[in-house]
Amino acid sequence: MKAFIREFKEFISKGDVMSMAVGIIVGTAFTAIVTSLNQDIITPILGLILGQIDFTSLSITVGGASVMYGNFIQAIITFLITAFTLFLVLKAFNKMSAKVKKAEEDAAAAEPAPVPEDIQLLTEIRDLMKNK
Repeated sequence: MKAFIREFKEFISKGDVMSMAVGIIVGTAFTAIVTSLNQDIITPILGLILGQIDFTSLSITVGGASVMYGNFIQAIITFLITAFTLFLVLKAFNKMSAKVKKAEEDAAAAEPAPVPEDIQLLTEIRDLMKNK
């Protein structure tokens, strides 16, 4: 039992689990932003363009059941907006990361690598022996 608890503690304290938790929290907040963008901005604009259509109210009654296909259309629009927004965010992040990586590589190439201390000492000993 102690080994199981220790293994569980190691699993929980790993960086991957913590990163996943942070990702879920940020993802939840991001979903709220995209949902608001969709419901408060995009859908009304589409409603104006398409003649005041409110997708969420679209439905068909089949027998005694009401099929709310407007909600399905709204879910598709939300998905597409979310996917497009994530695409733009990741594209910007990758572009920024590439610039940072290139700047780091350029800086590393510009300055020579420091001489290790043991090599420096050996060089000094060699030079002293040459002079004697």
